[in-house]
Amino acid sequence: MSAADAETRTATLELVGVKHKSLEDYRRIVGDELIDEIRLLATRLKGVRLLHVNSTASGGGVAELLNSLVPLELDCGLQVEWRVLCKDEELFKATKGFHNALQGMRSVLTPDTEQVYIERNQHCAAMLDGGHDVVIVHDPQPAALPQFVSFPGTRWIWRCHIDTSNPDPNVWGFLRPFIQTYDVAVFTMPEFVPSDLVGPRMEFIPPAIDPLSPKNRALPKYLCREEVAEFGIDLSRPLMIQVARFDPWKDPQGVIEAYRLVKQDLPQIQLALVGAMAEDDPEGWDVYNSIREVAALDADIHIFTNLTGVGAHEVNSFQRVADVVIQKSIREGFGLVVSEALWKGTPVVAGNTGGIPLQMQNGIGGFLVDSVEECAERVAYLLTHSDEAEAIARRGWERVRDNFLMPQLLLNELKLVESTMA
Repeated sequence: MSAADAETRTATLELVGVKHKSLEDYRRIVGDELIDEIRLLATRLKGVRLLHVNSTASGGGVAELLNSLVPLELDCGLQVEWRVLCKDEELFKATKGFHNALQGMRSVLTPDTEQVYIERNQHCAAMLDGGHDVVIVHDPQPAALPQFVSFPGTRWIWRCHIDTSNPDPNVWGFLRPFIQTYDVAVFTMPEFVPSDLVGPRMEFIPPAIDPLSPKNRALPKYLCREEVAEFGIDLSRPLMIQVARFDPWKDPQGVIEAYRLVKQDLPQIQLALVGAMAEDDPEGWDVYNSIREVAALDADIHIFTNLTGVGAHEVNSFQRVADVVIQKSIREGFGLVVSEALWKGTPVVAGNTGGIPLQMQNGIGGFLVDSVEECAERVAYLLTHSDEAEAIARRGWERVRDNFLMPQLLLNELKLVESTMA
């Protein structure tokens, strides 16, 4: 055994530290019935050893979910770890291509890409130490891990957070054999399951937002306005925003085109594009730079990132101050920002795709759209019908409260763990 191999076998994947959370703090928000049901189920799962594995600890929806879900699982008495893959530019470049291909973008899969993926997964698998009852592997980046380890008695769950209803056949054909060895495959909705996937038991669990996280907790209106104004936004004029990764599937160029159409009739409108740069998304910089070039030509287009001081707390303020939130996705696994905005009482205009219609319907939270022109029309309507916009947003808030808050996701996942161990 080489020195490098020996070092790999004694090392472990990076453990992500999480803050303490108490399930009881959510009782006043979601009520006694849900919390009591979770507590009862948790008594049967106390001491269960659970491991989450994903690609990165920050910058994306999966990391955001785990930052809230893992502490609550710990509070329920489970022994939970959250570990992330070794940082690897070549792997993340390959798996970003996989991410796009699984959502329908046609791709050329090369032997070099396959080799990078397999070798990096094998390397990371050697850094798993076993001893878990259930391992939940998130998305395609670490999907091959169980191929390279043998942990007797461990149950493996693959959690897919993206829309894989029409994947590129080459990339899916490469990944499918890995997925088919799992005990369970979890998708947001049945429509996302590729037609030729057989083997795992299928489960369907939508994501949720954490109403007590820095991004979603209640903030005084005056404070939100002060913070947004510090970033150069004119609070006397209407504001539309999109909060999303700088990703072609989020269609930031389409958002800019819709803004320009709105501006023809409402020249006071401002646009803010707020995005996070994630370690596992090298393509994000290309998209970011392209829209910066466009924004440089219009003083009313503002671009902000987590690298320019706009973190979770600031996003919270922007979503509360905005007149309309956009989520003009072309493909979308769920789109947490929709529920985030609705939870804050802000109406949403969003792409009619993926998991977005689970969260809102026309007149309930906002409007679903299929084109740039329709997006602009609906934004203008909400801006010029403020009373109706407020009522629509209120109905969206109720839908999120009843279906898409973190305790509901916690209950669904605990049920998943229990059923997988049965």
